[in-house]
Amino acid sequence: MTLVLNRDYNEKVNEKRILRLMRIIGLKSVIRRKRPAYIKFIPEVIAKNILNHNFKADNYNKKWLTDVTEFKYSNSGEKAYLSAILDLGDRRIVSYAIGHSNNNNLVFDTFRQAVQLNPDVHPLFHSDRGFQYTNKTFKLMLSEYDMLQSMSRIGKCIDNGPMEGFWGILKAEMYYLNKFDDYASLKTAIEEYIYYYNNKRYQKRLNKMAPLEYHEFLENKIA
Repeated sequence: MTLVLNRDYNEKVNEKRILRLMRIIGLKSVIRRKRPAYIKFIPEVIAKNILNHNFKADNYNKKWLTDVTEFKYSNSGEKAYLSAILDLGDRRIVSYAIGHSNNNNLVFDTFRQAVQLNPDVHPLFHSDRGFQYTNKTFKLMLSEYDMLQSMSRIGKCIDNGPMEGFWGILKAEMYYLNKFDDYASLKTAIEEYIYYYNNKRYQKRLNKMAPLEYHEFLENKIA
């Protein structure tokens, strides 16, 4: 809130003042909900946790995190699924795919988009041990693009912390504040939020820039 006021409205206010004013008018942040418990299964491929909680990257396209999350919509509780890849260097959403089913194609499409948009890069690729990431086909896809695979420990969401953090932000700031009666409206809302997140959501860790703004800053710095 403080970053938006200072950057978009040319104010010069500090966080304590904003917090005090928010308390006076009764404006509170939305509390994140906990993710459902992890479901165990037997994987085809297992990789070590090479990332090992080192969530810092000296540049973009060095470390990618990925995951799939679900959303319910309509009175009957139908579900939609979002697969996304997050870059630890600039915190942008590299690519994403939305679908009706949590299947291999959802994850494969997300990965294909990422490599098409970022050719000739070889980041460390970290995920949990979901069935999409532990099958032989996906392992071959990573090998084709010379990417080293890293996986979280069983049931340890903290090993993929920044990705889990993004799901929490998206759901707290968009999903939980709205009611979606159909798939189309939910899909549009997700797409609009990801655009906002990449282009307009300022972050302290990014020198108070939005992810794509910081991405451009890094590009110019290298040049």
